[in-house]
Amino acid sequence: MRDPIYEPIRINGLELKNRICLPAMHLGMCEDFLVSDRLVAFYAERAKGGAGLIVVGNATVDERSGNSMYIGAHLDAHLPGLTRLAAAINGNGACSAVQLNHAGRYSHSLLMGGKSPVAPSAIASRMTGEEPEALTLKGIRGVVTSFADAAARVKQAGFNAVEILAGTGYLLSEFLSPLTNTRDDAYGGSLENRMRLGLEIVAAIRGRVGADFPVMVRLDNNDFMEGGTPREELETYAVRLVEAGADALCVKGGWHEARVPQLTPNVPRGMYGYLARNVKEKVRVPVIASHRINDPAVARELIDEGCCDMVAMGRSLIADPYLPEKARTGREQEILHCIACAQGCFDNLFKLKHVECLCNPRAGHEWETAPLKAATPRRVMVIGGGAAGMSAALAAHEKGHAVTLYEKSPRLGGQLHLAAAPPGRREFLSLATDLGNQLAATDIRLVLNTAVDETILAKENPDHVVLATGAEPLTPPIPGVGSPHVVQAWDVLAGTARTGKKVVIIGGGAVGVETALFLAEKGTLSAEAVKCLLVNGGESPETLRALASRGSKEVVLIEMGDRVGRDIGKSTRWGMLQEMGRSRVTVRTGARALAITDEGVRVQCGEEIKILVADTVVLASGAVPVNPFAGVLEAKGIACSVVGDARGIALAFDAVHQGFAAGRAVD
Repeated sequence: MRDPIYEPIRINGLELKNRICLPAMHLGMCEDFLVSDRLVAFYAERAKGGAGLIVVGNATVDERSGNSMYIGAHLDAHLPGLTRLAAAINGNGACSAVQLNHAGRYSHSLLMGGKSPVAPSAIASRMTGEEPEALTLKGIRGVVTSFADAAARVKQAGFNAVEILAGTGYLLSEFLSPLTNTRDDAYGGSLENRMRLGLEIVAAIRGRVGADFPVMVRLDNNDFMEGGTPREELETYAVRLVEAGADALCVKGGWHEARVPQLTPNVPRGMYGYLARNVKEKVRVPVIASHRINDPAVARELIDEGCCDMVAMGRSLIADPYLPEKARTGREQEILHCIACAQGCFDNLFKLKHVECLCNPRAGHEWETAPLKAATPRRVMVIGGGAAGMSAALAAHEKGHAVTLYEKSPRLGGQLHLAAAPPGRREFLSLATDLGNQLAATDIRLVLNTAVDETILAKENPDHVVLATGAEPLTPPIPGVGSPHVVQAWDVLAGTARTGKKVVIIGGGAVGVETALFLAEKGTLSAEAVKCLLVNGGESPETLRALASRGSKEVVLIEMGDRVGRDIGKSTRWGMLQEMGRSRVTVRTGARALAITDEGVRVQCGEEIKILVADTVVLASGAVPVNPFAGVLEAKGIACSVVGDARGIALAFDAVHQGFAAGRAVD
């Protein structure tokens, strides 16, 4: 049967073997703008995995266009590294491109040796709060020349194409947007003037690289910024970019500052394909769709339905470099899907660390973690089938050990099932499924519905035990905590505890926030109901928005500290807090629960003591490790590793990575 993903396609004179593109992503893997061994190994692995086109970047065009952790393309001294990177990609079966970008006002002086960022106008961004310098006409001409010079280096280094980033809130989109461009010269005011810089850059690059070298542009079809560039202007820009020399357009949505989710798990898979379709209907060059395309089925549908000609799968190929090859060879059930958690990618970048991945502990460590075989196979017993246990079992099996995994419940996944319960978090369930599928593809022995005891330990007689026994919810020492109307957040998320109309949640960490969102969703209209009423004119859009975001419960979340969600990553926390506000969850910080009464919760806020009325009180006060076997194993002289929450309460990221490290360390 025809598979649209694997039909070849041409961009100018370049033929691609399939329609999967790994788009440019900042990975934080360079030092002083120089390509590193880590970066080369990362991209070589994705080339081996079967992507048709790999775009690296974004790459700098001058010393103010990005910081030193970006790929450098602004000096001839960067050529040796670029050449090595192109060879690693091309030599492993993929075509290669470099995305050139100028970050404009998103650059920060602290990361550029004190140099001020530049922009069309001196308007600070919400990202940095730093006011940039407005570019002079001479400075603009210098930017155009710098882009052309960098493109020439890209071609000289052996890459097959070049891409220009003209969206996301970086310099070119800053010139296009009336929000950030208040100039009164030839580069400001009218649409023709605001487009001028982007069009000049495309034309200058075309002049330097020649007619046959592919030139691509990545741009927005909706910047999701109030008062930003209207869609009609963005589509005109797309048409004009093609007229100026662009051979393909990669279409996305949203600036970094936008308050519309783009890459978080509450964004449905493939939702933004309509942005690519809007552009494809107006141009006659290949159009690439972007954002939340993490499964071959979604990619096929977008291409088949005419939304796009290719798909950009970025974080999807961080999570599983071999997704394209697995899909091509009929092994889609073995794919490890990106769950859009951002814990290892975007959150790491905010910490100035290189990109990693919750789902794939090898990501960012390819050059360090090549598969190894143990000199002597061992009998390895893993106790606990959550994320840490499954990761440990897979890593130990890969080393050649005989692995048995015990899980006391009837299903694998542990707390991933709880993490998947709140609205917009269902992707966590796919990780449980994917890890389970990977286990099923091996000869690892799975024993479910079985609680391990000393008899089983004696029967198995393992050489090494990995303890991944997880945690249990903490019950805080609050008077009245044993009352019948008090339940644990874990039980609420698992669907085994009922709650009344008025709910008070004690604890404002991740579990408390997730439980608040879970309960606030009760009684809201489903997506299907909203669509039915909208297309049939049953209710106004304003009414539907209210019915979709305001549920039947009154939820109050209390936290002793000064803010909620401290243990939620920066990339996703803002969206969850925004959703709580939209759902009318009442948040009280600096509130200490003194006692639980029949009426509700007595709390102290500063000097004031008050009663928060509640039909149900939900405890979300943390968790404690469960580790009943460490002492037993030590007494028996059996080597063991403790991973995940059994070792110490942490994130799912830590559980997967600790499990992988433990399984890999067994010798």
